[in-house]
Amino acid sequence: MHKDTAAPRPVRHPPQEPGPPPPGGLLWDLTGDVRTVLTLPPAMALQVAHPAVGAGVDDHSVFRTDPWGRARRSLDSVLLWVYGGDRAREEGRRLRTLHAGVRGTDAHGRAYRALDPATYAWVHATGFPVMRHARGYLGRPFTEEEERRLYAEWLQVGRVLGLGDRDMPQTLAAFWPYYRRMLDDEIESTPVLRELVSLTAAVPAPTGGPAALRTPLRVLWPLLRPPFLRLRAFVTVGLLPPEARQAAGLPWTGRQERRLRRFGWAVRVTAVVLPERLRYFPAARRARAQHRAGTYPG
Repeated sequence: MHKDTAAPRPVRHPPQEPGPPPPGGLLWDLTGDVRTVLTLPPAMALQVAHPAVGAGVDDHSVFRTDPWGRARRSLDSVLLWVYGGDRAREEGRRLRTLHAGVRGTDAHGRAYRALDPATYAWVHATGFPVMRHARGYLGRPFTEEEERRLYAEWLQVGRVLGLGDRDMPQTLAAFWPYYRRMLDDEIESTPVLRELVSLTAAVPAPTGGPAALRTPLRVLWPLLRPPFLRLRAFVTVGLLPPEARQAAGLPWTGRQERRLRRFGWAVRVTAVVLPERLRYFPAARRARAQHRAGTYPG
C-alpha cells in the first residue's frame, strides 16, 4: 500500500485590508498641518460641483443645520485616514456604511448613489488637485517627484476608503486626462456649490469650542457672519484650480488673485515659524511623536 504523497493544499489567508499611507510620508507632513482647514472648503466645492454629489449633499447632509459639527467630523475623519493606523480601516468601513443609503435623483432627473464607484472616486479624487494648487499659495510648491509620491499616497488613502484600483487612475500621468474629462463632462454650477460661495447664506453661529466663547459668538454672530462668508467664499474660490473654477462657472478677478497671493504669503510665513504644538492638530502631533519615538502602533 502506497502512502499518499500529494502535496498539502496551501493555506488560503483572507486578503488583508489596505492600510493608511506610510508614516513619515508627504501626507504625514501635510494633512495634520493647520493649513489643511483652508483646503477643505475648495475640496468640498469641487465635490458638490458634480451633480450626483451635489444632490446627495443637498438631500442627505446636515451642512445647512450643523455646518460646524460637520466640518469638525470631516476633519477628524481625514486625520484618521492618515494617522489612524488600524483605525483608518475602521473609519473607511464606517464611511461606506454611512453612505450606503445615500441615493436619490439629481437635478437632471438621473438616479444617483453615493457609493457608485465613479461618484465615490470623484469625491476622493478632488483632494489631490486642490492640495496641489493650494500648496502654491500656502507653502513651497511640490516638485514633480513630490507630486508623484503625493498622488501615490492619495491612492492608498482611497483604498482605505474602499476604492478599487480600477476606480481611479493608477498613475499621475493617467490622472490628468481623467480630471480634465470630469471637468468637461460632469462639473457644473450646482445649487449646493452656489450656496457654499454665497455671501448671504444663513450659516448658524459656531458651536463647540471653549464654553466662555460660545455665548459671545452667538450674540455677535449677526455682525461676524458677513465677513466670515466673504472669507469663506474667497478661500473656496481662490484655492480651486483655475480650470475647476471655469468648469464650475465661478468668476475670479486679477484683483482677487493678488489678494490671495498676499493672504497666502502671510499664512505661509506664519506657519513656518509656529512650533509643532501649534502647527499640527493634536491627533497628528501624537502620531508624529510616536513615530519619532518608535512607538507608533500603525
